[in-house]
Amino acid sequence: MFGLNRKTKEIIIDKIPKHIGIIMDGNGRWAKKRLKPRVFGHKAGMDALQNVTIKASELGVRVLTVYAFSTENWSRPQDEVSFIMNLPVEFFDKYVPELNRNNVRIQMIGQTNRLPKETLDALNRAIKETRGNSGLVLNFALNYGGRDEITSAVKLIAQDVLDAKLNPDDITEDLIANYLMTDNLPYLYRNPDLIIRTSGELRLSNFLPWQSAYSELYFTPVLWPDFNQDELMKAIEDYNRRHRRFGGV
Repeated sequence: MFGLNRKTKEIIIDKIPKHIGIIMDGNGRWAKKRLKPRVFGHKAGMDALQNVTIKASELGVRVLTVYAFSTENWSRPQDEVSFIMNLPVEFFDKYVPELNRNNVRIQMIGQTNRLPKETLDALNRAIKETRGNSGLVLNFALNYGGRDEITSAVKLIAQDVLDAKLNPDDITEDLIANYLMTDNLPYLYRNPDLIIRTSGELRLSNFLPWQSAYSELYFTPVLWPDFNQDELMKAIEDYNRRHRRFGGV
């Protein structure tokens, strides 16, 4: 049981979600409030991610999947896209040593074909450098879209049926899950227990639609760069008040 003392009350947390997904939203609005360009908010968001990752690791979270760049985000202004694509390079160069010290392992879901070489090289280096770690998996959803993921899985299954590797009757929910991008995560932690979205928007925006079927959802008006360790604790406190029935009673 985890206790946290606050001035007004004591919070007792006895359920730590094993897989948390975060839709990191509000960087641009955070920057605009400070009369700064949008890219200033993206940079601040990178620092927020580092702080939240360390806290999640300390709490015993096993997987933290963060929505870093969606398949729809390519429609943003080119200078902003270029800046965002450089953020993983800067993030990994700056924070991989600390993540290593905290036993964090880096993985990725998403399509790599459109990623700039520098971005992909930095990601692959970080994955290689942290491969031996056994703690929290920091799972970047980069050039990821849920519908794209499911479409790709359907194509792979259809091809295996054509190649006589599968019969249509072999297709089950468990089999489909094995064709999704999250199949590289530990089996018990593929589906998020809790999904957090910052900035006040009340939608999932194509984030893990299959895996989130029974996820608990937590929406907060806090903009992502302001989402700190205390805000993470608030989300987990709220999660502890939920009774997860998974369709039962």
